[in-house]
Amino acid sequence: MTLLPESAVINKLTRKALKCEPITFREAQILLSSSDIISLASGANTITRAHNGDVIDVETLINAKSGGCPEDCSFCAQSSFYNTAISKYPLVSKEIILERAQEAKKQGASSFCLVCAYRYPPEKDFQSICQIIEEIKKQIDIEVNASLGFMNFDRVRKLKDAGVKRYNHNLETSESFFAQICRTHDFADRMNTARIVKAGGLELCCGGIIGMGETSDQRLELAFAIASLAPDEVPINILIANDGTPLAHTARLDPVGVIKTIAVWRFIMPKTILKIAGGREFHLKDSGRFALKAGANGIITGGYLTKTGNESHKDILMINELGLKI
Repeated sequence: MTLLPESAVINKLTRKALKCEPITFREAQILLSSSDIISLASGANTITRAHNGDVIDVETLINAKSGGCPEDCSFCAQSSFYNTAISKYPLVSKEIILERAQEAKKQGASSFCLVCAYRYPPEKDFQSICQIIEEIKKQIDIEVNASLGFMNFDRVRKLKDAGVKRYNHNLETSESFFAQICRTHDFADRMNTARIVKAGGLELCCGGIIGMGETSDQRLELAFAIASLAPDEVPINILIANDGTPLAHTARLDPVGVIKTIAVWRFIMPKTILKIAGGREFHLKDSGRFALKAGANGIITGGYLTKTGNESHKDILMINELGLKI
């Protein structure tokens, strides 16, 4: 039997994704192992443009409550289990959050996400957050998203009523690798909150982190688990090895492997907003431009909770130079 060249296989699977026909795990393995990164990136870009056009979703975050999280996620500088040199503070004031939302709008962001280091927000904080979101929606023409930890149905409905569009709750890593990353909750807990978010009427943002020591198959396992939730947005984070955490000395990823992962995730999830997020400046550097032509159609700009990022105006310029839109 004659084997098809890599480019022919990639073209065949591109046609499947263009018709939103799901690819199999084995087909995803073939794509991820391909040495033809140019054809792979081109196929992913074709899929992205066909389903999402030329628009890039630009999002800014605010770390509205930092540190003291009771979960032991090995990657996280905000976990109370680890001694990391970060600023720790309670929920910041309404005025500060409104100022940051206004700044995000002026700098060209299309969405603004409130992120807080909770397992489950205390009722007082939750009520304050809902009030702040209502005020943002009254004063500023920007989409508001939130990431506040585990949720129940009633709270999801309250966030929706306050004006939240999309809720972020990442799976973080594959089910088969999860116990090596976190022991204070399990993979099923994360899946459950993601399902509650959708049941409550909010759009779902659900992604994960690559580069934590997982295998290539486990990266695909994570992607297929995320795809099973039919999320509206999928952030791909690349581990930033924080000093003081168990993953502090994890090896840096090869940019080619990161680009290939982004591209293959696009084949798995043809229509979603696929967003390159934490770690892109550190791991990809100039390859961040390549990522926006290799399957990604979203970025987080200006920083990532405890780490700084590209200045927003530089990211906007990059997008414009690529002939893409905001």
